[in-house]
Formats: sequence, C-alpha cells, structure tokens
Amino acid sequence: MSTYNNDIDSVATLKAEQGSKWAAISPEYAARMRAQNRFKTGLEVAQYTADIMRADMENYDNDSSLYTQSLGCWHGFIGQQKMISIKKHFENNTDRRYLYLSGWMVAALRSEFGPLPDQSMHEKTSVAALIEELYTFLRQADARELGGLFRELDAAKEAGDSAKVADTQDKIDNHVTHVVPIIADIDAGFGNAEATYLLAKKMIEAGACCIQIENQVSDEKQCGHQDGKVTVPHEDFLAKINAVRYAFLELGIDNGVIVARTDSLGAGLTKQIAVTSEPGDLGDQYNSFLDCDEISEAELGNGDVILKKDGKLLRPKRLPSNLFQFKQGTGEARCVLDCITSLQGGADLLWIETEKPHVGQIGAMVNEIRKVVPNAKLVYNNSPSFNWTLNFRQQIFDIMVEAGQDVAAYDRADLMNEKYDSTELAIQADEKIRTFQADSAREAGIFHHLITLPTYHTAALSTDNLAKEYFGDEGMLGYVKGVQRKEIRQSIACVKHQNMAGSDMGDDHKEYFAGDAALKAGGKDNTMNQF
Repeated sequence: MSTYNNDIDSVATLKAEQGSKWAAISPEYAARMRAQNRFKTGLEVAQYTADIMRADMENYDNDSSLYTQSLGCWHGFIGQQKMISIKKHFENNTDRRYLYLSGWMVAALRSEFGPLPDQSMHEKTSVAALIEELYTFLRQADARELGGLFRELDAAKEAGDSAKVADTQDKIDNHVTHVVPIIADIDAGFGNAEATYLLAKKMIEAGACCIQIENQVSDEKQCGHQDGKVTVPHEDFLAKINAVRYAFLELGIDNGVIVARTDSLGAGLTKQIAVTSEPGDLGDQYNSFLDCDEISEAELGNGDVILKKDGKLLRPKRLPSNLFQFKQGTGEARCVLDCITSLQGGADLLWIETEKPHVGQIGAMVNEIRKVVPNAKLVYNNSPSFNWTLNFRQQIFDIMVEAGQDVAAYDRADLMNEKYDSTELAIQADEKIRTFQADSAREAGIFHHLITLPTYHTAALSTDNLAKEYFGDEGMLGYVKGVQRKEIRQSIACVKHQNMAGSDMGDDHKEYFAGDAALKAGGKDNTMNQF
C-alpha cells in the first residue's frame, strides 16, 4: 500500500497536467479516497487473503500454537462489528482471525424462501452474495476508521501540533485493514462438478480465498450434525475438488485454499456403488465398507445388485430408498480414507465433522492420516450442536472414574444440572473447554477453529433479553440499561449509529465535492453529539 503522501504527490502531478479543468480537485482529498478504497475488486481481496492464509498455514506447521480462529457471520454488519471488536480488544491486530461463512446460516437466514433446513435448498448465488456483502462492510469499516484519522490529522495541523501530526500520519500510512480471510461453505457443490465450478467462480470473484466442500450427495445433502447423510464415491468428490481448483486457477488465485469436509464418521449410507477396475483400487476400497450378505447364484433375486470379491458373490444391503448402507463401526476408517484421498487429490485442509468435541478421538484419526500425509491439517467446527457443558463434564467424570476417584456425588446423566456449576468437576470441565482449541491444535492437528453459528445464537439471546425487559416492567430502561449504557461504557463504536452507517464519510464527500456550499449532517444539532 503506497503512503498517503505519495498518493497526494501522484494526484498533484495529474492535476498540474490537467490545468484549470481540475482547479477544484484537491490532491489530498483524492489521496484520502484512494486510501479508503484499498481493495477495488473481489479478486484483489481473494489474492490478498489467500496470501495471508497460506502464510498462516506454514507458520502453524512450524508452531502449532499459531492456530487460527473464526466465527460464522450471517450478515455484513455482523462480520464488520466482529472485526472492529477484534481490532479494539487485541491491539489493532487481526492476525490469525478470520470470518466463516456458514451454509447453514445462509439457508436459515438469507433465503428468499424464508428459513430453510441445511439441505442446499437455498439459492446458490446467495452464498456469493453474502461473501460480497461481508467484504463491502469490512471495506466500509476501513473507510470509516481512516476518515476519523483524517479528521484527527486536520485538527492536529490546525492546532500546530507537529507530534500529533506525525503520529496520525504514521497510523494512516500503516493502517491495519479489517479485511481478513473468509472460509466459505459451498456445501456439496449444488449439483455436478460443472455446477460446483460455476459457483466457485462466483464465490472467488466475490473475494473468497478458501472454499469448503463436503463429500455428500448434492441432492441428498444434510447438515453434518443430522442423521440421513449420504456420501459419494471418492472419484466423484475428487472431480469437484478439481472443479474448485480450476476455478481458482482460471481467476488467477493460484494459491487459493480448498477444505475437504468428510461426513463419513456419521454417514452410514451411499447412493452409489463405486466403479472399480481391479482389487484394491479406490473404488474397491470404497465398496469394501458396504454391508453385504454373501449369497449363492441360486439366491439371486429380481433386480439384485451383486458384487464379486475374492471369488464370492456379495449382495449389498439396499434400503427401500434405493440407498446402500455401510457396515456398522466403519465410520472412522472411511473418514481416514476420505481424508487421505482428498489431500492426495488436491485439497489443502481437512474438515472432519464429529459427533462430539473430543481431542483424543480427533487426534487418533489425524495420526492415522499423518502416517500417509505428514503435514495434514484440520479445520474444525466447534459446533453449537454439541452440548459442550455436558460433554466435558462427562469426560471429566469418566477420567475421575478411571482414576478411582469418588464420583458418588454426581449423576453422569444429569451433569448439565445447575447444582453442579460450582463443583470441582464442573471447574475442571470448564478449564478443558477453555483450553480445547490450544490442546487440539497441539494434539490433533487443528489449524483452524471456527464456530459455525455463534451469531445466530447471540442474536436470538440478545433479542430475547431486550424483548423481555422492554415489553415488561422495565420499559425503556430495558433498552437503556441492557443496551445503550453498556455500549457507551464498553466503547462500542455503533452507539454512534449514524457514524457507523457512513454519515461522517458522506459529510466528508460533500465537502470534497461542493466545498463551503456543502450541506452537512454532522453539525451542532446532530443528536449523535450526545455520545
């Protein structure tokens, strides 16, 4: 990024070349507008953030404490406020902190059909539209913050405070952008490999440097934490990984990142029997997990599908839905094979959707994967679908039992009960929850920790609290005490909501365009001055 003063000089040169036609143009104002619009296209964003993510991946390989994190955001404003908060609370530093775009939240909150289950029924273009919206809000956050710095610079110059001028100038020249990588959920690709490629292009053009794709059947897709998931043979999934890679390469984002998600741990069904040419090939390995009955030729029935393996006739168990089921207890083995195959077939990171947050379970699978792919790394969903309190209290309970400790005071099935909150078991469980991300980054190869739906839940919780108070006995005090007073005391930027929505930037532009004739909104009668 060129410095502010270099841009002033550049525009001043252009102005001199244009003569009187540009008499009203201020090189300083033009330089400010350039600084406030650092990223001109989504592809610029995608390349900038891909470089960040690749560097973070390399750093994690060298030091597992340098894991990355994100929260799922379902609106541009939510993503913007998250990044403003991160810069405020963490010394103006956004390192290793990303955004996550959840297909679940697009379905539940962004579809023109209204709320939908996570089954890829929402409009596919709404995913790319949300990526563009998120980056629009992040870029606006940059422009707003820089606008404040420009006003500080003007005030310092007017006051003749050279030290303040130099300090503010340095902040402008070294401004830390709110733009960070987005891991974007393309579900199962919304169709065949060509459909996946077309949607991936839209997502990358909107700014996505990282696309997550899962190995479910596209038209049977379910949320990873629900039953009824149906996986596809490896060759089908690898074709879609290739489609995403070609989309990145076509658009010039050569280091774009692909996350391969496998739902095999909890998916007991497949729609297809894989094509196999010889024993032990990928298709044969996939089929070896099918639940089959050995039969004789005489037992063949009308329309039976038969496999021949090691000289035996095997009839896969087929459900009334025409789906085939896998053998019980094969989920982890299938998951490991899926992961190895995906990394060997072009993916960069893995996502294993588990049924509980357990470092030992995740780490055991990653260890198996790393026997073949030593630098395998995971993106992991710290899912709100898990009952974290109950899961970790039960884990501590089991550790205590194994250690021979007295657990008579606890009912394992009822450990969610509030009466246990101050017990030693609960305290230990909370500490395990607190350190879960660092522990699993170190012991289970998790490079990126995300929560898919946190802002869905925070919006519901905060709205419930406000509605309860405002429409109850507290009345207006419910808003003032529960919201506005906290905003002021916690220095929440959007307490000045007009400023957050761009009022001050609009005033700046009016002055740039019309000079003293500008009719500005931020005068002495603007009630925002109360804050």
